[in-house]
Amino acid sequence: MQSHDSIKMAAMTDEKFAALQILLKASSKDIVRELCQECFSSSTRGSSKLIDSTCSNLSVTPEEAAQLICSLHNLTRHIVYRGLSSAEEILSLFPENFHQSLKNLLTKIILENVSIWRNEAQSSQISLPRLVDMDWRVDIKTSSDSIGRMAVPTCLLQLKIQEDAALRGDNPVISAVTVELNKETLDTMLDGLGRIRDQLSAVANK
Repeated sequence: MQSHDSIKMAAMTDEKFAALQILLKASSKDIVRELCQECFSSSTRGSSKLIDSTCSNLSVTPEEAAQLICSLHNLTRHIVYRGLSSAEEILSLFPENFHQSLKNLLTKIILENVSIWRNEAQSSQISLPRLVDMDWRVDIKTSSDSIGRMAVPTCLLQLKIQEDAALRGDNPVISAVTVELNKETLDTMLDGLGRIRDQLSAVANK
């Protein structure tokens, strides 16, 4: 799966990797671990709160904190999107002159969290609206602009659609759409859905 983050990671220079060595100023491994976890989320990259806490914990300037957060974000997301899951694969990303102990610590922390991050990334991907419910009823038309269309049975199909949760945060919007279907239109739709069902079954059985 190719992503904007992995493209940027490919161009990550030694200077940007050097920003990660600001973590050497951390007073404990827990601070490094917590920062790695917070930096993975794309929503925190420009967070002033995260920059302030990083400045406080590491005694660095806001500019250094921002560079560190950006580098950690790119590194962790690159590893997740490339599907790297072994210590050897992660260690090979670092320049040869990178601080050995810090490199080992970062690799250990990333391996501890990579499964959680992968699930988070999958659940937050932008996706199409999702059908969450459906209801229908058959009505008889009692009025129309054409006499020939009066007293004709018609199906009213209501679809409840949930918008992409990644765009709406914890409160996804559910909207209802009602469509009117006559017998001919319904037959055409059912035929098309049957073809889709058969194709999905064929792919699933391969």
